[in-house]
This record gives sequence, structure tokens and C-alpha cells, in this order.
Amino acid sequence: MNLASFLSLAQAATPAPSSPLSSMAIPMIAMGVIFYFLIIRPQSKRQKDLKNLVSSLKTGDKVVTNSGIHGIIANVKEGSTLLLKVADNVKIEISKDAIATVEKDSSATAS
Repeated sequence: MNLASFLSLAQAATPAPSSPLSSMAIPMIAMGVIFYFLIIRPQSKRQKDLKNLVSSLKTGDKVVTNSGIHGIIANVKEGSTLLLKVADNVKIEISKDAIATVEKDSSATAS
């Protein structure tokens, strides 16, 4: 057996190396899809809901800010701020973006 035939047999016996990129593509795509449905999509939905909530604020709504301050909206200004009444004769000016939730009015749900 000469060297040339031995090398040709050795090359024929070894499988062709597969690209590591192609073997990792399917798991990476699956992780991307899972990441989108578990993290990105719900977060963008929450942001959209909060944007709609902030745009529909009106005087008299009971709100809670991101810092936990409860109050009633006294005046909605044209820009990006509003006046929040937190106690008698105490009004603070806050950014509309600081609103976390609008509280449901218990008297409206009872009727």
C-alpha cells in the first residue's frame, strides 16, 4: 500500500466538517423567537397601554405616580406636565410620564 492510496482512504473515511454557524442557527433563531414573545412583545404592549392612559388623563382622575404619590389631577396642562392635588391646598406639578396607574373610582363601579 503506497502513501497516496492510504491518504485517499483516510480522506474518504473522515466526514466533511460542518459549519459551526449552521449548527447553531436553529437554536439561536428559536431563542430569538422565545425572547420576542416573552420579553419584547409584552413590554411594548405595556408601553402602548401606558401611553394611551397618559393621553386620556383628565381633571378629577385619581392617579398614582411612579414614586407612590396618590392624588387627584387638578389641571392638565398643554405640555408634558399636570397639577396633582395631594392634600388640601397642596398641589404639585409633575410630568405626565410619572403617572403609573389611574385608580378606579369606587362610587362609579358601585352604581
